[in-house]
Amino acid sequence: MSLFNTSHYFFFITVFPWTFLIFLSLPLSLSSSSIHDLLISQGLPAGLLPKEVKSYTLSDNGQLQVFLDGPCLTKFENRVFFESVVRANLSYGSLIGVEGLTQEELFLWLPVKDIIVDDPRSGLILFDIGVAHKQLSLSLFEDPPDCKPSSVFDMNCSF
Repeated sequence: MSLFNTSHYFFFITVFPWTFLIFLSLPLSLSSSSIHDLLISQGLPAGLLPKEVKSYTLSDNGQLQVFLDGPCLTKFENRVFFESVVRANLSYGSLIGVEGLTQEELFLWLPVKDIIVDDPRSGLILFDIGVAHKQLSLSLFEDPPDCKPSSVFDMNCSF
C-alpha cells in the first residue's frame, strides 16, 4: 500500500503542477469566454463588437486582436465599419489605439482612435474620432449588433 501512496505523491508533486501551468498558459482565445464576456469583465459594454466575431487574442501587455468573419457595416448612433481585424490596447474601461474601426460623421468616414468609459454610472461612453470626441449613451451598446457583410466600397451605400 505504501508504493501506491508514493506513486500518487510522485504524480501529484511532479506532473500535476506542469499540467496546471500549461493550462494557464493557453491563449485567452482558446478559453470558453467570448469577446463580449471579456469586454464586460473590463468595464466595457458587450455591444461594442458585433456578433460576427470569429475569435480573438489578448496578449499579456493588453494588445487585443479581434477577428471577424469579414468586413462589415452596422449602426450605433451612426453607421460604423469594422474591418476583418480590429486591434486595440485593452485596459479596464478603455480600448486605446483602435485600428480597423471607422465611424460615419456628416458623410465622412473617420477612424475611431479610442473608446473610453470613464464612469459607468454616467451612462456615457466616449468615442475619440480624432477631430472630435463623441459622447454616446451606453444603452446603444448593451447587445452585440448584427453586422452586414460589406467592403470599403459599400460604405457609401445607404444602410
